[in-house]
Amino acid sequence: MVFAFIANAQQDPQYGLYQFNQMAINPAYAGARDAIAVVADVRKQWVGFSGAPTTLGFTVHSPILNNKAGVGLNMISDQIGAKSITGAYGNFAYILKLGNKYKLSFGLRAGYLNYKFNFSKVNYKDANESTISDLANTNKGTFDADAGVFLKSNSFFMGVSATHLNQAKIYSKDYTSINSSGVVQNYTSTYVLNPHLFVIVGKAFSFGDNLVFSPSIMLKSVSSNFSGDVNLNFLVKQKLWLGVYHRSGYGLGALVQVYATEKMRIGYTYDTGLGSQKRLGSSHEIMIGFDFGNSKSKMLSPRFL
Repeated sequence: MVFAFIANAQQDPQYGLYQFNQMAINPAYAGARDAIAVVADVRKQWVGFSGAPTTLGFTVHSPILNNKAGVGLNMISDQIGAKSITGAYGNFAYILKLGNKYKLSFGLRAGYLNYKFNFSKVNYKDANESTISDLANTNKGTFDADAGVFLKSNSFFMGVSATHLNQAKIYSKDYTSINSSGVVQNYTSTYVLNPHLFVIVGKAFSFGDNLVFSPSIMLKSVSSNFSGDVNLNFLVKQKLWLGVYHRSGYGLGALVQVYATEKMRIGYTYDTGLGSQKRLGSSHEIMIGFDFGNSKSKMLSPRFL
């Protein structure tokens, strides 16, 4: 018997605070905060679930050439089950002014990803299947490329981005396994980086100087599978973000981000599954960000973003 397997599980990290650091999903965001922006992010997903994802992220970006372009750096470390990823990307965005209200950015990101698969960490239902681990273990680096566009004003943003445009193949291996019944089975195991498409739209509504309502929607498509987030956020006294969100096919979450100083912001998000997804447990994410070089603004930007 011959079987072919193509991995369609979670390939890229999930984020709960991406609204406040869209560099994580869109290279065109480079320079969008009109400041040198530095963000470190830690996410523990599905706490208590064996092999659950742990993600460390770091981004830095800045406008250059009189705000006509943006440059940045993304670094990532992600562990989920038998798979671990480390990588670094360089970002470049061309920023075009559209009248007095809007800026449109076109971004590219390219970098290096290292994938490690250690199937000795997998608990097999059939112990005989563990023979595949000798063949499936992998340590491979690959080139990766992303692209995106980003439109913003003081009270609106829209981003469209796509990752893994070159669809790098991490491995493709043939192996043989003997199950508990003594049946010989031939397998082909393939892991390809599938393109991820992101669309995110947000709008701010100001109710005086002390309250801003900022709903947003994020849609994601991977291999014809669609998911989405609906976010309802409030900015209180230009200091404190409070929000709730729903992630389709999973559950609910809540977030908070506070401006500890004019330059430093700290965020936290908690989400948990509902229904059948409740067995996965809850997720926690912490982010700390610094903005250097921008002047204090009484408008919704840059704090709106």
